[in-house]
Amino acid sequence: MNPIVHPNSIDGPDRITAKASDLMPPHRPARSVAWIIAATSFAFAVIQLDVTIVNVALSRISEDLGASVTELQWVVDAYTLGFAALLLSAGVVGDRLGSKRVFVAGLVGFAAASLACGLAPGAGFLNATRAIQGIGAALLVPSSLAILNDACAYDPRLRARAIGIWTAAGGVAIAAGPMVGGLLLNALGWRSIFLVNIPICALGLGLTLRCVPAAQWNKTKHRTFDLAGQSLAIVALTALIGTVIEARPLGTTHPIVAAGSLLALGTGAAFIVVEARTATPMLPLHFFGRPGFTPAIVFGVLVNCTYYGIIFVLSLYLQKTLGYSTVQAGLAFLPLTGTFIASNIASGWMAGRTGSRAPMILGGLIGAVGYALLTRLESRSTFFDMLPGFVLIPAGIGLAVPAMTTAILSSVDRERSGVASAVLNAARQVGGAIGVAAFGALVSGITAEQITSGLNIAAWSAAALMMIATFILGLASSA
Repeated sequence: MNPIVHPNSIDGPDRITAKASDLMPPHRPARSVAWIIAATSFAFAVIQLDVTIVNVALSRISEDLGASVTELQWVVDAYTLGFAALLLSAGVVGDRLGSKRVFVAGLVGFAAASLACGLAPGAGFLNATRAIQGIGAALLVPSSLAILNDACAYDPRLRARAIGIWTAAGGVAIAAGPMVGGLLLNALGWRSIFLVNIPICALGLGLTLRCVPAAQWNKTKHRTFDLAGQSLAIVALTALIGTVIEARPLGTTHPIVAAGSLLALGTGAAFIVVEARTATPMLPLHFFGRPGFTPAIVFGVLVNCTYYGIIFVLSLYLQKTLGYSTVQAGLAFLPLTGTFIASNIASGWMAGRTGSRAPMILGGLIGAVGYALLTRLESRSTFFDMLPGFVLIPAGIGLAVPAMTTAILSSVDRERSGVASAVLNAARQVGGAIGVAAFGALVSGITAEQITSGLNIAAWSAAALMMIATFILGLASSA
């Protein structure tokens, strides 16, 4: 699934420019802009590749490192958590230190973390380095868009095309992730899925140092970093995800689970208080009072929660229950990811004629049916038994997500659209992390029957959540 970020997400609500040239750099040759687009697209592709490529490696990681299902959940969620927790503040860091500087730091950090993941001696070390990867990803997304913004500021049409290429690079990476992961696992082992990031990052770094203008190193310092809000967000999200993951193996009454729940609630409440009082909040709370904003955010959270959670469960089901090889599991996911392209195109066409609400509601209903079809799967099901669900799920989500983004951006003033899209992206990443934690807890058994039973429950839960999200949208549209 692609992170939804607006081209102006590095520009906060209180942006102040010292001179016009900061916003309108001189015209650059087409070849120079093309190389800048290539550099930023490589970075976004490697970020998105890591979202899906890991799923097909979970079974092999479990065998090699002796990792439990709980530890496998952290392999996925540590990355998503680091990404989500720092995304809202990463734009401020880029504004204060310079987008090129932060972009280079993100590439180097992501590559170094990928090397550490590939050399991980145990599950705990792997999870820690996955979190560092997420931090690198959070630094890369807004700074890459800032670089594109500056490179193409003299031509709005060129900027739109550049952002389109950047987005497409991420979409291709997500679609190719399971298949590439399967091929690498079969040929070189699970460590190769992390080590493959290094040459991609090196290529992006070389292009950046050579082609991105030196002026990107000097940006006007104008926004205050919300240190209190950022710290509370990290603690609250970590406590929430950790509590959900550990609740099943330890039990809901275990002291660690109870303490984690209290910590998540306490720091979450403190975060809201701090954001309400600070002059430059990383999460503008008044957005949630705008018509259409809150329903779209809730919808986005539940979309990622169900999709990321089901993908995690299906990865274990395909390999541990049906006995698929890593290559077969990767190929099995192709219909699930490939259908997004057609449904995204249909979403734009439909939204242009009916508005954003209709494709969101229709997409939610189609996705719910797709999840419900997975409840029929058994321990001896065939690929063709899975295929209808594998087509309908991305058809529905692909129809809904672009319209959801439009609804978010149209609900706020144009100058605040970057912040609004960053809020949506961060919320969706949190939803994905919760989905992996919650649905993963349902397949903690080791037998084929236990995993299949967990998949069935997860599929019913996903269908119900998508129906709830669609119902909320329906209520909002009729209000």
